[in-house]
Amino acid sequence: MNLAAELTQSLSSQVLASIPSPSVAVWKVGPIPIRAYALCIIVGIIATAVISDYRMRRRGAPRWAILDIAVYAVPFGIIGGRIYHVITSPEAYFGDGGEPIKALYIWEGGLGIWGAIALGALGAWLACKQMGLPLALVADSMAVGLPVGQAIGRLGNWFNNELYGGPTDTPWGLEVHKMDPNNQGHALVGPDGKPVLLEGLYQPTFLYELIWNLLVAVFVYLADRRFKFGRGRAFALYVMAYTAGRGVIETIRTDEANHFYGVRLNVWTSIIVFLGALIFFLLRKGPQEFVIPAAEGGKGFQVVTEAEYDAFTASGARPDADPATDPPVDGDPAEDPAKESGKQTAQPEEAVKQEEEQKG
Repeated sequence: MNLAAELTQSLSSQVLASIPSPSVAVWKVGPIPIRAYALCIIVGIIATAVISDYRMRRRGAPRWAILDIAVYAVPFGIIGGRIYHVITSPEAYFGDGGEPIKALYIWEGGLGIWGAIALGALGAWLACKQMGLPLALVADSMAVGLPVGQAIGRLGNWFNNELYGGPTDTPWGLEVHKMDPNNQGHALVGPDGKPVLLEGLYQPTFLYELIWNLLVAVFVYLADRRFKFGRGRAFALYVMAYTAGRGVIETIRTDEANHFYGVRLNVWTSIIVFLGALIFFLLRKGPQEFVIPAAEGGKGFQVVTEAEYDAFTASGARPDADPATDPPVDGDPAEDPAKESGKQTAQPEEAVKQEEEQKG
């Protein structure tokens, strides 16, 4: 067997046997640490913004309005995500041997999605209020970008060798390194100079959620394209789809977490949030919102229907136009030359008739 064939066979057997994990999650550029987790979060935010901007512009929002919203939503979301993580996993910071100051170390990992969405939504609402944009339009536009951003963010957990499941013998079992507590972001090195692996293979729950998030994005995109959900219903659909998968994946994870009646707290959260989104989705009615610039002298944007938006983009006709005050358009009877000339010729004929009667 030649060298190329041996390498191909070796690579194939390794890929089929397990999924490797990175042994390094932090790199130094001079004195500055570059953390894989932070990079994944940043790339995820960028992907969310690009997709959301595209969807918002198709409904009338100005280009890159999402960036003005992100200035509020992203910091609020990061703070909310960290608060949720600390509340649901307090032992690592306030239990025996815990270090409370590390509750602020966001770069080490640990952001709860529901805290991020809750406070992120508050930040988005503040931005939308200032800009005059409806929050529902923004939320529905983000319903595809958010799960894509979450999927990218999950790669940070892979770099950190965290959030994996129980032992498995499946071909996609995950190799997990034992991380060095004294060298943040690096695997523990054994006497042979090689990174130390935990014994066996584990369920790659980060990968399950990554794939699920991408499927959610495709599902919401196709459903919204077909049914044109409005008034926050596309966002509710995203929440329902995400929580359905997250609740199942959460039962596979083996990392430390608080339990309520023997069930992980995040599973209960997924159930409650799913039911809330379902109720919202069923009760909320109305067409998709589109926006056009406010009338002259107004501030922000005016919410219109799709038909009104199409008419505005095609001819500039506003849905609130007043025929009594607006200038006449082509074809207005008041500007019909034939009718105007008719009126002008009618007056001389009447005058001649009256003059003949007087003569008679």
